[in-house]
Amino acid sequence: MVVLWILAGLISAMAALMVLTAARRGANESRLEQPDLASRELDELDRMRSRGLLSDDGWAAARAEAGRRMLATPVIETVEIAGRNDGRWVLGSIAATGAVALGVYSVFGAPGLPDQAYERRVDAWSISLDTLEPAQIAAVVARVVQQQPEDHQALTMLGAARFEAGDPLGAASAFRRALVLQPEDAQSWSRLGEALVRSQQGVVGGDAEAAFRRAVRIDPGQLGARFFLGEAALARNDLVEARAMWEPLIAALDPADPRRAGLQQQLEAESVAR
Repeated sequence: MVVLWILAGLISAMAALMVLTAARRGANESRLEQPDLASRELDELDRMRSRGLLSDDGWAAARAEAGRRMLATPVIETVEIAGRNDGRWVLGSIAATGAVALGVYSVFGAPGLPDQAYERRVDAWSISLDTLEPAQIAAVVARVVQQQPEDHQALTMLGAARFEAGDPLGAASAFRRALVLQPEDAQSWSRLGEALVRSQQGVVGGDAEAAFRRAVRIDPGQLGARFFLGEAALARNDLVEARAMWEPLIAALDPADPRRAGLQQQLEAESVAR
């Protein structure tokens, strides 16, 4: 990173020198342009007279006309944009600034160190988990996972925290890592499917449906997986599959639970529609 900033400084210095050089050249040319034009015109009149192309009267009249044009032309004040030593001053200033910056960095900087302020915040969060927001809990658990990457429980907790914090892709990543350690964890398969559904704005895609089916195959009592599988079946007009998934779910819900009545009404409406 230090090398990158040094190169950037050198490029900036070269660009500044080029700009100043071009500006000085333009200023010099603007100062010389008008006198040179007048001098060339008068010299040409003299050459024409010497070759006999102009009479004395014509030469005098032409010089008088050229003089009148010169007098009628407004004089443009030119300001020197850049001096001869400006480029050296620019390069010297940039070099001095770079040297001071490197000196300060060598005293106070330390490449590769983590964000100490953030680490201290995570330390404080780990002491009072009951009062944390989901994103803060995810940060605390992520540190545990970093220290213990083979901890299945920590990975499932990380997935749940990320899910609640609105990071479904991060949650799916954590649940996949947990399933590598314990492939027969039905709940993690179901939570993986939920994370994938949320990442697709509520659409039960192929990967999510496969995760839900794996969860139900391991544990038929995974009611959340059954709900999403029923939704996927209705989306493709498969009422038989939807009933197979939702009827055990309806039976498990309390009769007073409004979700039970909602599922029953949806199945009945689909039956009538067919």
